[in-house]
Amino acid sequence: MQPDPRQIFDGIAFSRQTGVIAAVSGGGDSLALLLLLKEFLDLQVGAPALTAVTVDHALRAEAAEEARFVAALCASRGIAHCTMVWRGEKPATGISAAARSARLSLLAQAAREAGAGLVFTGHTRDDQAETVSMRAGRGTGRGTGLGGAGIAPASLYEGAIWFVRPLLSHGRTDLRSYLASRDVRWIDDPTNDDTTYERVRVRRSLTAEMAARRIAEAETAAARRIALGARAARLIDGHARCVAPGLYRVDPAFVENADAEAALYALRVLTAMAGGGLHLPSEDPSARVLAGLRAGVCATLSRAVIDRRSSGIYLHRERRNLPTGTGAMREGLWDRRYRLSAPEGLHIAPFGAAARDLLPEANPTLPQDLLFAAQFAEPALWRGDVCIGPARMAVPGNGIGVPAPWAHLLPSFDIDVAQALIRLVGGKTVLKLP
Repeated sequence: MQPDPRQIFDGIAFSRQTGVIAAVSGGGDSLALLLLLKEFLDLQVGAPALTAVTVDHALRAEAAEEARFVAALCASRGIAHCTMVWRGEKPATGISAAARSARLSLLAQAAREAGAGLVFTGHTRDDQAETVSMRAGRGTGRGTGLGGAGIAPASLYEGAIWFVRPLLSHGRTDLRSYLASRDVRWIDDPTNDDTTYERVRVRRSLTAEMAARRIAEAETAAARRIALGARAARLIDGHARCVAPGLYRVDPAFVENADAEAALYALRVLTAMAGGGLHLPSEDPSARVLAGLRAGVCATLSRAVIDRRSSGIYLHRERRNLPTGTGAMREGLWDRRYRLSAPEGLHIAPFGAAARDLLPEANPTLPQDLLFAAQFAEPALWRGDVCIGPARMAVPGNGIGVPAPWAHLLPSFDIDVAQALIRLVGGKTVLKLP
């Protein structure tokens, strides 16, 4: 059955946008996405401007010609187009992951330049089945099965730009049938037949029955992940408080909560936030820490110190491996925890020992050694060797200060628990799905 653009795009908040981006490689999936989106927007009053963006990773000689093919097709249909090139030296290993990261960054750059808050990508039902199969093969979907949820329908990039995947319920065959019915040809990327890539090997091994089973597994895992996040969010709202910069207090009743699964997940989220983790810590070590906390044992997990005292359980960033003066920055995501910007002539580095002279007003209910330890690892503004004071959060554009582990990329599955973290750190912005 051919896709219907009204069913695909109805419900997306286009009215909030002045521009939108479609990521178009020239393959069948992304070209179908572009033309379906154009059909839909052409029927809307006051629709945002559409720009197609092709990312040339500069890894294949044919890529530049493919970008020109997309540009010509767009020109014939009155669609604005630009090509973003991944420049500079490429890594010797992990090239696939690096290319994905570069693609996100370049698409986000194009969106900012176009004043667009939405980037549409052509991920399909087939991509979902392949992704879930690959994660299952690596064991990512074990335990709570969070990785088994597969590709999220949307992800918030650096708190500012939503990447939306509206074709996850549509298969490649139907999308190519749609293109053929409109006499549109597409480009077949030769890497799609290169069995040195894991995805190609998985694609070839998947039968229709196996793919359907993987999709059903992903839907079940996604629903479970969303529900678990909502339960963890309630625990965080009910038991956790930010009591000083970088210092979080958790009520001891948290570790005895009857919903042990949600308590474990909330602990993983809180430690990743306090320590600036790129990902949630693994379940097994987290479960050992939770059991230890019930017995009064302190621990370090995901770069966070978890310290149980008579007045509560405290979390703060450990003092090791902080960004140093030699690695000082002026703007960006600092220590994977805070998005910051320094005025001209200043740079951002940890308070370090200067924290002793610049502690917040003494609170007799808080252990002073914990106040110092937390402030030690907080970001400060420095002029040379002189500490000026605390660095302030800077949110890009009209974006949202999303804490770790989702400061870089927040899947829509995790919006409830991420919102709880925003409330915990004192943010006022409400996350809204696109």
